[in-house]
Amino acid sequence: MTGCLLFDLDGTLVDTDHLHLAAFNRLFAEHGFELDRTAYTARVMGRPNSEIAADLLPHLEPAVGLALLDRKESAFRDMVGALSPTEGLIDLLDWAMAQGIPCGVVTNAPRANAELVLEALGIADRFEVVIIGSELAAAKPDPLPYLTGLQRLGGAAARSVAFEDSPTGMRAALGAGLTLVGVTTSLQADTMLDQGAHLAVPDFVDASVRALIRERLSAPL
Repeated sequence: MTGCLLFDLDGTLVDTDHLHLAAFNRLFAEHGFELDRTAYTARVMGRPNSEIAADLLPHLEPAVGLALLDRKESAFRDMVGALSPTEGLIDLLDWAMAQGIPCGVVTNAPRANAELVLEALGIADRFEVVIIGSELAAAKPDPLPYLTGLQRLGGAAARSVAFEDSPTGMRAALGAGLTLVGVTTSLQADTMLDQGAHLAVPDFVDASVRALIRERLSAPL
């Protein structure tokens, strides 16, 4: 088995959190409240919609809460225009391709969102798999999405690296036995390191990212 690279989507490959927050608040206004960035980071970022609905809309029947969040996802897609990938991402993907390292996306976002964002970034063809948490028996923070990504890419956890920006995604990646790089879009580096990240960086430019990948590719199974 070889190593692979598995990337979260929102907040990792691209900063879309401001769009998600605006879409949430457009819908939550109907229920008399709004989220600030701190609450979004703590209670929304990286979580599946089923958990978000139970936490933030407990007064609604589960099906009604999920239907509201489906409207939020549609509002988000309407807001997506031109997007710029996280700095250094394209160079990293070029390098991985040249090294023969398979890459995949592992996200709790709906597939329609993931496909739209990857197309807007112009990188949809760079990933051999796109794993959607809600299409599996369990989403992040369960490790199943990452385990599924490893299985479909033929990757060994000991030789593979995950990239995440949220506590939910970090728990999932670490639970799958992956080496974890935290992308500090929303969380401080110290927080990510304290929660188990092997490395915390603002983007993919840092030379330590490729050094860590090379190290893991040669790790014993």
